[in-house]
Amino acid sequence: MKQKLLTIGLGIAVALLLCLFKMPYGYYTFIRWITMIYFVCIAVVYGKKQLFITIPAASLAILFQPFFKIALGRTMWNVVDVVVAVALVAFWFWSRRFHKNI
Repeated sequence: MKQKLLTIGLGIAVALLLCLFKMPYGYYTFIRWITMIYFVCIAVVYGKKQLFITIPAASLAILFQPFFKIALGRTMWNVVDVVVAVALVAFWFWSRRFHKNI
């Protein structure tokens, strides 16, 4: 299960980087939904055993949630998208290197 989530995270990283380009508004809404669902799943799967993963995942789920949108402006959202995409790729590499049994 964790391995599948990590692979999905790479796809989400690519989708977040595509947000840097001019896309239809519906794409950004779709990405918010998918990203929120992904980070909720990460928080649930890792649970209380690994709080250093659960707390940032839950925080990012709140940031990306589409119900009460957080208005950061396009430039700040671009920065957030890049930082989260890089973090997802780094998390994938970290988990592959240190936790081969995931």
